[in-house]
Amino acid sequence: MSPDLTEHTITEAVQRSFDTATDDRFRQVFVSLVQHLHDFARDVRLTGEEWFAAMDFLERVGKVSSSTRQEVMLLSDILGFSMLLDRINQHAGSSVTSSALLGPFYVAGRPTADNGDDISDGVSGTPMFVTGRVVDERGEPVAGAHVDTWHSDGEGFYDVQQTEKLHDEFAMRALLTTDDDGRFWYRSITPRYYPVPTDGPCGEIMRGANRSVMRPQHVHFWLHADGYQSLITQLFYRDDPYINRDAVFADVESLQADFVRHEPGVAPDGTTVNVPFVTLDWTFVLSDSAE
Repeated sequence: MSPDLTEHTITEAVQRSFDTATDDRFRQVFVSLVQHLHDFARDVRLTGEEWFAAMDFLERVGKVSSSTRQEVMLLSDILGFSMLLDRINQHAGSSVTSSALLGPFYVAGRPTADNGDDISDGVSGTPMFVTGRVVDERGEPVAGAHVDTWHSDGEGFYDVQQTEKLHDEFAMRALLTTDDDGRFWYRSITPRYYPVPTDGPCGEIMRGANRSVMRPQHVHFWLHADGYQSLITQLFYRDDPYINRDAVFADVESLQADFVRHEPGVAPDGTTVNVPFVTLDWTFVLSDSAE
């Protein structure tokens, strides 16, 4: 007959139930998860009522999630878990550009564009000219690298949040390719800071913590090149009013950039712009070792 389990012996009993697992990594992850989950309950003296509330919360997170709303991802982001994983897998001490979160607004079916194209697709806003260079850890150019880029409009909304207004067309996103010198460039409009969605379950956490729900102005990049590790990152406006208060903790100092404002005149692509415009320039360093 098995002895009665206590709040301490039950942890070991549950961990032993994974002894028959044939996958060592599977067993390692779940044994550790059980240990930390049980320790958490003991540490805060969790009540049954609180646990039922937590399960209800997770159920609602799942129900509100869809192909256009990633509430599960948002939960991971606002708890700092997404950035924790990012830091764990970051190339510490190297010259490789810091990575950042993919975010919920990436779209795989984005249009391709040529260098110099205007990817705003007619959406109004302050013109922004982005120039970039992709190099390896020795500073050598990476030719033929694919550069996914996307960002919000001047009111803080992405195209996928305005499908009716934009008639289901993509805007402010594109896939470009670097030239022989590793360079890419395009025109768009300047993005704006915006709040993470707070009308769902994750909003309850933000309100309960009385913390900032804002994301500073930023542009997303996902770089792919044969023989290199892909890089998912974001560049943040250094002087944004919400910098260092990012709701998802991604605005690290090494990714804070100058979004330089210019008076009307000649843009980096040689065209004349009759209104004020913004320029953003950055060099992205990829890891040479593709895993």
